[in-house]
Amino acid sequence: MLRQVTKSPRHQATKSRPSKDLFLSLLSSILLILSFPNFNFWILSWFGFVPLFFTLKNKSKLKAFFLSYFTGIIFWFGIIYWLVHVTLAGLIVLVLYLALYFGLFGLVVKSYELRVKSYELLFIPSAWVLLEYLRSHLFTGFPWALLGYSQYLNLPIIQIADITGVWGVSFLVMMINVLIYRVISYKLGVRSRKREFILPFLFFFLCLGYGFYKLSATPNSELRTPIKISVIQGNIPQELKWDIKAKDFIIDEYLRLSRAALQDELGLIIWPEAALPVVLEEEPLYYEKVVGFIKGIHTPLLLGAVTKSNNLYYNSALLVSSEGELLNRYNKLHLVPLGEYIPLRKIFGFLETVVPIGDFTRGREYTVFTLPTRFSVLICFEDLFPEISRGFVKRGADFLINITNDAWFQKTSSPYQHLTASVLRAVENRTFLVRSANTGISGFIAPSGKIISLVQDKMGRNIFINGYSTQEILAPLEKNPSFYTRFGDIFILACFLFVLLYSIIPSLRKQR
Repeated sequence: MLRQVTKSPRHQATKSRPSKDLFLSLLSSILLILSFPNFNFWILSWFGFVPLFFTLKNKSKLKAFFLSYFTGIIFWFGIIYWLVHVTLAGLIVLVLYLALYFGLFGLVVKSYELRVKSYELLFIPSAWVLLEYLRSHLFTGFPWALLGYSQYLNLPIIQIADITGVWGVSFLVMMINVLIYRVISYKLGVRSRKREFILPFLFFFLCLGYGFYKLSATPNSELRTPIKISVIQGNIPQELKWDIKAKDFIIDEYLRLSRAALQDELGLIIWPEAALPVVLEEEPLYYEKVVGFIKGIHTPLLLGAVTKSNNLYYNSALLVSSEGELLNRYNKLHLVPLGEYIPLRKIFGFLETVVPIGDFTRGREYTVFTLPTRFSVLICFEDLFPEISRGFVKRGADFLINITNDAWFQKTSSPYQHLTASVLRAVENRTFLVRSANTGISGFIAPSGKIISLVQDKMGRNIFINGYSTQEILAPLEKNPSFYTRFGDIFILACFLFVLLYSIIPSLRKQR
């Protein structure tokens, strides 16, 4: 006698077609890629993880890891493809590493199967934020393309960053992803109670309301002092940057653009990272030429330069007074691993033959320049690290300046993705942030995160053009630091405690 065997729904789910699983994973990757620059469809990130959540349902932990890892590989190739202009091998290794965080996230999702409880709707976003934080600090950190950065044009949402940092924005976006997944599951017949969705909805609308409130608040201009600044974008091709024959051309180009910017009475001119095409101490004649120009125009200048001290090289920012006196120097604190130095050189010294690596020494001091307005400088990708910007503002900086050179990556989305970090640093610390980039993007960002002006040509292009932009900003006479500036990553601690407690609760229930 033959018996008919009926497979359980769970068994059938685990036998889902691999092609469908890969398609849903790929769909999540594409939605997330499109939410970042240059596409800027930021709304897509609010449900970009939903296809991945569905494909992870009832999978084994191993399958959950690899499906999420596959999603991460596609996402990161789509985001940092521009690294191929520097090193193909480095691009592949970095993508394979970064995708591990997606894989670990898949394991977290699988472990809890996105069960419908209010606190579980908060657990998954907390876990995601902790993984982003870990990625931002492990092995010197790579805080590029954080989920919260996708919202840099969504001004009402990013205002919560002055309390939570960018991490709160990432949390909010992931929370809505989980909520949408649960709502769809509810419509498909998964048992749940409607009241369990109240907390996420409430949290979202509170954040949105706070954002509109902060945007509508008008700062007291009487408590601020204006300073007019001009940022110079030289557009020096990377192949000419250190060409011996191009030194005079580079200096003359920056002097020409600075002279053109003098149609307005300026308080400061800013040149980008390593604008001086020589090591300052080795060829001082070029620096002296710049000093002579400054004396003639009677305007302070901040410029990037490679400096040398005790046979050590530094990536530096120099402030020269209107009389040509060197007022102060800042040496970059956070160097680019495998770009400006080799970690564990005795072990990985061979990498010098694989990728172009400088030989710089990191700085030791958080320098605050005084004009008399006070400001600090973030060199290159230092603006990706919230703790560095916060450190400067806590030490008295009234506004921040980012000088950088993204010419390495050609006409790609790289400089636009870099800009997203500057926007969030401005909001976190409620301060103006000024950018001067060799090939772009250069301009001014308000404390609200609004991009108020950029260097651009008649066609509206911002990168690989030369020019300048002038803007008057208001520096506060009395410091009123934001919650985030004062207390830092309290939100990360809250996420950690929440994940820790929630991980203990199931064990306690089993014991009961």
